[in-house]
Amino acid sequence: MRTEDVLAASGTGLWVWDDVRGVAVLDATAAALLGLAAEPATLSQAAVRSRIPIHDWMEMERAITLERSEGRIAEVEFRVVDEQGELLRTLRLRVNHVAGEGLAGTLVEVLLDGDGERAHHAPGGEADWEWERAREAFVLDAGQALSEAGTTQEVLRVTAALAMPGFSPDGIAIYSREGDRVWLAEYHGTPIDTTDLGFPMSITARYPAAEVLRTGRAIYLSTPEEYAERYPRYWPVIERYNRASWAYLPLVVAGRIIGSWLVAFTYHVDFTVENRAMLSTLARLLAQALSRTFLQDTERELAADLQHTMRPAARPVVPGMQVAARYVPTGGGLRVGGDWYDVIPLPSGRVALVIGDVQGHDVRAAAVMAQLRIALRAYASEGHRPDAVLSRASRFLSALTSGDAGQDDPRFATCLYLEVDPPTGTLDVARAGHLDPGMVLPDGTLLTRPTAGGLPLGVGGVDAVGDDYPTTRLNLQPGEILLLCTDGLVETGHGDLDVGWARLGSTLRGLSGLHLDDLADTVIESVQAAAVRVPPSGVAAPAPLLEGDRDDIALVLLRRPPGSGGRPPEQATRVRRVVLSVGQSEPAKIAQARRELSAMLHEWGDAERVFGAVLMLSELLGNVLRHTDGDALLVAELSGPPGDRLLRVEVSDPSDQLPHLREPGELASSGRGLLLMDSLCDAWGSAPRGMGKTTWFELHERQRAAL
Repeated sequence: MRTEDVLAASGTGLWVWDDVRGVAVLDATAAALLGLAAEPATLSQAAVRSRIPIHDWMEMERAITLERSEGRIAEVEFRVVDEQGELLRTLRLRVNHVAGEGLAGTLVEVLLDGDGERAHHAPGGEADWEWERAREAFVLDAGQALSEAGTTQEVLRVTAALAMPGFSPDGIAIYSREGDRVWLAEYHGTPIDTTDLGFPMSITARYPAAEVLRTGRAIYLSTPEEYAERYPRYWPVIERYNRASWAYLPLVVAGRIIGSWLVAFTYHVDFTVENRAMLSTLARLLAQALSRTFLQDTERELAADLQHTMRPAARPVVPGMQVAARYVPTGGGLRVGGDWYDVIPLPSGRVALVIGDVQGHDVRAAAVMAQLRIALRAYASEGHRPDAVLSRASRFLSALTSGDAGQDDPRFATCLYLEVDPPTGTLDVARAGHLDPGMVLPDGTLLTRPTAGGLPLGVGGVDAVGDDYPTTRLNLQPGEILLLCTDGLVETGHGDLDVGWARLGSTLRGLSGLHLDDLADTVIESVQAAAVRVPPSGVAAPAPLLEGDRDDIALVLLRRPPGSGGRPPEQATRVRRVVLSVGQSEPAKIAQARRELSAMLHEWGDAERVFGAVLMLSELLGNVLRHTDGDALLVAELSGPPGDRLLRVEVSDPSDQLPHLREPGELASSGRGLLLMDSLCDAWGSAPRGMGKTTWFELHERQRAAL
């Protein structure tokens, strides 16, 4: 037998809550247990709520919340009543959350408890559930739901879903006033055609909503006859929809009428004092919620317009390359932050990419960002080198925020500025306290490219002079993607930088072939999906991040298409290159060089050969710093198809003394480095070059021989 047949035979019904659509899908048994026809049905939340006492409904919600947070099956009893409020039966609910495609939501097993005999009650009876307490609980539940709604549409959706036995509207509407005209702002419920009502109508019209907006007094129409008598002009239109009772209430905030609210019923409602008090309370809650969301909607529109004017007007373009950029404001306040990006054509024919973040998440941060972006664009357009552009921008920001119109609000900004030479893929990078750039290899592996950097802009002061922002030269190979971002992309929720880069690398793995716009959207979505925290109690269910844990995100992706640079497409993606300068006063850069070489060889199968390559690189760089007075220039290149690649590492220095292989004595303190290289590499050598020499070694990729 099928599972459905077994459950039906035992009197067990099933329903599934569809969280996306906000409906419940019932099988025939569950529908019969709720007092409906014994056939499968799909009901709105309001329709289900109208058959369950509000106390029991809130107990059911608590059970569902418990099940979702603790991941275990929960049970609860509840009562079912009919449209007249008579008690039908008591059911037991077993709740189990199901996540999957289609109807993903909460799977609920409804079990009949007892013999299911029909019980009767009168609303005034003391032995039954109290109507007064039910109204109070209903109002409290409605207030909580409305306070959590974040947008105007969500407020109206929540209002349309409010229901309890004896209160199940067939339609609700919100009317607003603009000047001397009345507009139907929103409507939820059974579809109707309001064309014949003549919206927008004059505020002086003899229509209930217009009268409420004029006078601020509620209008209750208990019967169709009363509606037809008081408003004969509009009754022929209203009559078509078979409504039996109507309530029009003013929406008042701080003594100001912001609209009117219509609640329409298909059954007769006696608007008693208790019913009117409940509707008036709901109207006040709805007015407060709408006032709040109206303001939030206005702030969002203002923020969007402000950010739109501050971002590059046209789609970023770099000739011969593909570019995608995104900005996502997620901060507090007006949701306006100091993150920005820019793409600037230069007089030399190159293109500058800029990304940065001004301290703060407020309107002033956005204003400072706009002025700084303009200044950077001006300095870049004058033809200055990257280091000079950042030096000038730093002095500009110091002057702007330290004595601007008496403001005592100094700000600093992190920034990464680079010049791109599209034909060669050369990148000249200057960095001011910002994150290093990332490089996505053709196989989807993400590597960070450490670069020399200086202090954030605005920290050095107005009188700061000198070359404070050293330039690092990188090379973007065909098929590779340059990734520039602000810290919101990798530090969401106060996460560790290493964890953020690892998460980003996991997202990008295998996706480098996507269209660049799709790849940018995927990266942003991965951050938003990861924006959850595990509660301190250790409960596995993730909790949403607090507003203060979020940060704005700016992202720029630059891809050099395969086949560019003069190589055939089948060979263009097989070259990786690392270029790094190590100064006499920078011995710590040797560790950086080791990390970059290890990252370049990340998928080599023989770990011993990778270790040998890193060891030989350390030896060459250490010899330059120890035995010469100049700097070392590292160029490492990996070429060829996977499984048959060649690694060539070159280290150049200003000394013209060539190294010679020799046999050191037992007590010698040097001379063993070349012996080490001779035993570990496949080939090595040295040659004069300009005012110095270059020492090199080569390694072929090969699998470890089987034992």
